[in-house]
Amino acid sequence: MEFGYFTLSDNHYPNNPRTPNDFVLDIREQTILADRLGYHSAWIGEHHFDSLGVNSRPDLLLASVISETAHIRLAPAVAVLPLHHPVHVAETWATLDLLSGGRVDFAAGRGYDRREYAPFGSDFMKSAEYFEDSIKVILKAWGDGPWSHESEFHSIPEMEITPKPVQKPIPFYTASFSTTSLEIAARHGTNVIWAPFAAGMVYGGLDKAVEAYHAACDREGTDPGRKMCSYFIYVDEDDAYGRRTQMDYFRHCALPAFTGDPAKLPPTMQYFVKIIEILEDMQAQDLSDKSILLGSPQKVIDTLKQIEETGMDEVILYFNVGNKDKEIVKEQMHLFMDEIAPHFEGEHNARRARLQAA
Repeated sequence: MEFGYFTLSDNHYPNNPRTPNDFVLDIREQTILADRLGYHSAWIGEHHFDSLGVNSRPDLLLASVISETAHIRLAPAVAVLPLHHPVHVAETWATLDLLSGGRVDFAAGRGYDRREYAPFGSDFMKSAEYFEDSIKVILKAWGDGPWSHESEFHSIPEMEITPKPVQKPIPFYTASFSTTSLEIAARHGTNVIWAPFAAGMVYGGLDKAVEAYHAACDREGTDPGRKMCSYFIYVDEDDAYGRRTQMDYFRHCALPAFTGDPAKLPPTMQYFVKIIEILEDMQAQDLSDKSILLGSPQKVIDTLKQIEETGMDEVILYFNVGNKDKEIVKEQMHLFMDEIAPHFEGEHNARRARLQAA
């Protein structure tokens, strides 16, 4: 099982002295550090207008670290397709794949914050339909030869994009909060990323989510792909700081991003009403391994062993959640690779050995 660095760039906190510009530069520094520590990948979220996060262009941030990194995979977490024209998305990430020498992983989602939709003129109520249509366009664009596409959302004459991706294909992940997204992933033969909190609520756990994905692939006649999940994390015997910062994130960033009004949610997102109910009632003592890796190194190892048994190929780790001090974030990144990652088989062990030898 491999491990990656992950952030949504949450910065919407009361009396926060850290500016959005400060935090974007912190994330860049942490991405370079992740490469030097031997992490497999860096997954940078796309958010707009500081409604939840402050980094609106993961592609540009990742492009800026290409020359300062050696092996780390570069990925959005996720590209919010309903906010973009899919041809532009396909061109952007194909170019990044070329410039990085084939180090791009691509992940797509439809988002969940209607406040991000309005300024772009995007229809939140049709997010699932636009999302799936955009996946079709991107997969065509990354293929060989001329292509065209005609649908309710896009009318694209015969064309080819340039440049073409180095990888054939670029690994494509669908972010899955819901059965709708999971079925879209199965239909188009993509890999999957889960948020464990949502997987637990919708399916009853990551293991059940994996079973649902495999069953959907069987129905669609596609092969299951690579499976990943994201986790909040804070490693320490005294977990009070981790619990406090996590609750700050839920209260000040996550909850305002979700709407609990069923009339303002598309039919495929009605489950967010339940998510809001859970988060509004949640207390720090309620935090569990359904959402966060919390506690001593051994406790985190034990939880990750259980996650590994579900069939996860990679876990991406949200170290800087909750307005943590950036020095603590770096310490946590070092601690994980020093004391936790070596307990799992993966390419990270060979990478670490090469880095230490150098």
